[in-house]
Amino acid sequence: MVLKELTVNDGSPLFDKTNLFYKKFPSDQRQIRYFALVIVQKAPPEIQEINLLEQQISELLKNAVKHGNRNDPSKSVHVWYSFSSDEARLIVEDEGDGFQDLENWNEFNRKRVQCLQERNFDELDNYVSFRTPKSDEHDGSNALFAALEYWESGMYYNEKRNGVAVAKKFPKKRLEV
Repeated sequence: MVLKELTVNDGSPLFDKTNLFYKKFPSDQRQIRYFALVIVQKAPPEIQEINLLEQQISELLKNAVKHGNRNDPSKSVHVWYSFSSDEARLIVEDEGDGFQDLENWNEFNRKRVQCLQERNFDELDNYVSFRTPKSDEHDGSNALFAALEYWESGMYYNEKRNGVAVAKKFPKKRLEV
């Protein structure tokens, strides 16, 4: 099993905004699902996992609003996106200070995955929820663990760490004979 990590790489091709749609949203937790639906409406009907895609987009937006912009209504979330029948690409950028605990999160996740692989469930208790001094009682990184698996082309952060570029490849639909 290859361990996936969050990576800082402004030079990733996933940050190329050429021919991407663009939307700017206010930092409003109550409207995140609506914002995700606005974005996902551009996805072609061939994408079979549209509900899961919408949920993953919602999580990226929620992280930008909650953790990046700290729910500050004067700040915005910027989203660039494109969809085809075989790929979804997004860049989500907030106006916050960035994910400064990225390396700590990667180390936490390495230990978490190692415990899972070794079936060391006693030690795994120590790696259930990743928290920082800025975390609230609802934070635990569960959405980030899932996102890293879902966006299999990687999760690349810009140098400031307030923007993330992701992509997901979809299998070609087989023709029935």
